[in-house]
Amino acid sequence: MRKKYIVKLKVKEAIEKRDITQKKLAEMSSIRESTISDIVRGTRTVINFEHLSKIAEALQVEDIRELIDFE
Repeated sequence: MRKKYIVKLKVKEAIEKRDITQKKLAEMSSIRESTISDIVRGTRTVINFEHLSKIAEALQVEDIRELIDFE
């Protein structure tokens, strides 16, 4: 039987660690606040790689594993 991986986004944890708001991240990344909210809540079923890249850049992430986890 094949193992099934679940991709988990950890944007909420990353912004809490930096003590910034979703609104601030939206401003820093030029992504709509509603999109950031969807990503943080985990309600977005499809993630745009460009959005993930902008978030990583805005948060100055050096290791993408800070934003993405596999379970």
